[in-house]
Amino acid sequence: MTAGPKEQKAVLPPLAELKIKIRPDLYRAFHRCSWIIIQERGGNQVDVMNEMVEDFLRKHVC
Repeated sequence: MTAGPKEQKAVLPPLAELKIKIRPDLYRAFHRCSWIIIQERGGNQVDVMNEMVEDFLRKHVC
């Protein structure tokens, strides 16, 4: 039996940190919302954060 081709791992671009100052209630709501989205759809936190930022930018035509 011969070994199959090695699986290639996707090379992800480096991540940048976005720091914002918000009220504590908004902070808790953001994390609660992102956790719910992760649980419902699967995926990971970085994907959800990217999607939220993209939605914000689209909404404000940036």
